[in-house]
Amino acid sequence: MKKKSVWKKLSLLTACALTLGVLSGCSQNTTAENNSQPESSSPETPADDNQAAPEETQPANQDPVVITAWHDNDEIMMNALAEVVNQALTEDNITLRFEKKSDVTGQIRLYGTDAANGPDLYLFAHDSLGGFAEMGILEPVENLIDPAKEADLLPMTLEAATYKDVQYLMPVYYETLLFMYNKDLWEGDLPSTTEGLYDYMTAHTDAAAGTYALVNQHSTSYNVAPFINGFGGYIIDKDAHPGLDTQEMKEAIVYNSKFAALQADGDYNTVTTLFNEGKAAAIIGGPWLISGINDAGINLGIKSLSDFTLPNGNVMMPYSGVQCLGVLKAAAETKKEAIAKVLEVFTQPEAGVMLAQNFNCAPANSKAYEDAQVAANEMILAMEKTALNAVPMPNIPEMSVMWGPAESLLAAVNKSGEDVDSAASKYQQEALSAIADMQ
Repeated sequence: MKKKSVWKKLSLLTACALTLGVLSGCSQNTTAENNSQPESSSPETPADDNQAAPEETQPANQDPVVITAWHDNDEIMMNALAEVVNQALTEDNITLRFEKKSDVTGQIRLYGTDAANGPDLYLFAHDSLGGFAEMGILEPVENLIDPAKEADLLPMTLEAATYKDVQYLMPVYYETLLFMYNKDLWEGDLPSTTEGLYDYMTAHTDAAAGTYALVNQHSTSYNVAPFINGFGGYIIDKDAHPGLDTQEMKEAIVYNSKFAALQADGDYNTVTTLFNEGKAAAIIGGPWLISGINDAGINLGIKSLSDFTLPNGNVMMPYSGVQCLGVLKAAAETKKEAIAKVLEVFTQPEAGVMLAQNFNCAPANSKAYEDAQVAANEMILAMEKTALNAVPMPNIPEMSVMWGPAESLLAAVNKSGEDVDSAASKYQQEALSAIADMQ
């Protein structure tokens, strides 16, 4: 791989991104960011909101192969990512082109078997995997490359890319929730336990004055997952059994509720505004908050949630969302060798280093963290540490109907003061009914 050539040609492509993005969170559209599922659309023809990368100069003695990948991400970042791949595969006469779509999941459902109008690959969050796998439209990555070549990929990301013991996806980068704090407001050292954090909140929260030690979306299941997973609970298991009425889940909800009592109303806009306006010393949130925090001039510090130990001895274990490449079966039948070469580039650290340096993305490739600039990035290192304990969001289709019952349960306990046992029983039945309706 011609590393010097890659970085030299990338410098011009990412120059404007460096100005806007180095201090921002990784650019992406995820379920976690807005706590909602992607809305499907049913266009009669593929969306035309794509922007192709420039043509590559190809060796005259080989037939060129163009690999098209759909995404809904930042186009500057995607073009920079394509440039890494294309420079690595110049001699193979292979060009990767990313095309932006407004509804990737909806369009994959429509065109996943359409070789003429559909893509070869797509880049999207891993939690959509189960639905596509059940449709039978994906070619397993393990059929395209030797799994031994993936030895440097973080185990958590490979787990996210796997459905029913088959690895369908190629991990590229990921995100987790983080503990973010205002260095100008936080007093003293950060605690190492959640009980220490609770004691700090008790001493430094004045709800009447509208100031808080810590804010969190306390009734959003994604944001409460660090407690749920740490207590050994689960929203749904890999066999599609809801866990809302398990003892571990109820213990986590009760424990979270005492933190919720010291926090503001836990909606996204409220907690984000409180932190950015300096009315909260800390917030639990993800990389998507960084841009607004920087605009607010916050003197930001970042800590991994896995640095906080729960009363049971476990650390907090947030969900992770992994952005992965999926391969359409129709494309694998005609472009197998070229697609395999594209995937193999992502088993190397160069793409991850570029994403980390220029766009603050946490790479799936562990070797990328050996780069000096990546190793100096506080946020990325916090996510790398969290990745050792983070739980990939469930990628089974049934998870799509679990957000509602789970968050209704949290709201019933945190906002309405309902008994956890009766509320858990009620919403467990609601979840079971919703799953049954999917059959």
